[in-house]
Amino acid sequence: MAKVTRDDVARLAGTSTAVVSYVINNGPRPVAPATRERVLAAIKQLGYRPDRVAQAMASRRTDLIGMIVPDARQPFFAEMAHAVERAAADRGKMVLVGNSDYRDEREVHYLRAFLGMRVAGLILVSQGPSERAAQEIEAWDARVVLLHERPEAIDDVAVVTDDIGGAQLAVRHLLEHGYPYVACLGGVEETPKIGDPVTDHAEGWRRAMLEAGHSVEGRLFRAPFNRYDAYQEALRILAGPDRPPAIFCSTDDQAIGVLRAARELRLDVPGDLAVAGFDDVKEAALTDPPLTTVSSDRPAMARAAVDLVLDDGLRVAGSRRERVRQFPSALVVRRSCGCAER
Repeated sequence: MAKVTRDDVARLAGTSTAVVSYVINNGPRPVAPATRERVLAAIKQLGYRPDRVAQAMASRRTDLIGMIVPDARQPFFAEMAHAVERAAADRGKMVLVGNSDYRDEREVHYLRAFLGMRVAGLILVSQGPSERAAQEIEAWDARVVLLHERPEAIDDVAVVTDDIGGAQLAVRHLLEHGYPYVACLGGVEETPKIGDPVTDHAEGWRRAMLEAGHSVEGRLFRAPFNRYDAYQEALRILAGPDRPPAIFCSTDDQAIGVLRAARELRLDVPGDLAVAGFDDVKEAALTDPPLTTVSSDRPAMARAAVDLVLDDGLRVAGSRRERVRQFPSALVVRRSCGCAER
């Protein structure tokens, strides 16, 4: 059976192949309603299926968006990827997701793979990006939006949340309960000092502590971002002689690990230990007790990232403020801090 072509659709609908293209791609030129109906009827009657590969070769772009995250097993990144997928679907696009595992070489691997597939653009959640990644982006002249953080040295458009301000909200709230001080569970030693959200969360903790007149000396603990390793570190901290009265965790995943360690050590939360996190992942409302945390508008951030990566004029000139879309953080009060849940 001969393959149905766009010419066949145009012939049956009594129009040009250009008009058929406008109907299939919903633009760039408008089509009269009656003509559109004829084209759609012809497509249905003939069983025509657009050749997406040929379209990509002709336009040099596909209907795909590449997204690279550090670790999709972590709830925050999984929820962000899901939000991006939904936003992309609203624009008629699909999303390919790769995990860098916090490794520069993996990030570059996915950059090359996705750009080689002629994706419409890239959404990158990165601790850097590294110099190699930046060179790869420049070589392909790719449309890239950094999501979740943007180092000062990287000259790309970004969508971020107020990480420092959000951490300050959480720590100030804990201190308002009257705890003598708040410890912080930050990142690992390899966490970049500039341009990483966890670093900014620790900075927000530091600022809130100092403005309240509290020392931060010896009160910042290092731990990986995931709950399993954070649980092991929390066992060590909470079983020690200088157990903190309250802990602010740089991620909700860390906070979930802390809650598990507290339960194992028979510590009451919040009676013996207050805990707050950052991210407001879905599980935060289901922990025991429910976790006080900091939220951001992930669906709005995802829509902004998708719009930026698809729309013309992405690489606009201007200051950092003009190139970065920052969304506010909000404190979500539950019981783990000592409050009755609101």
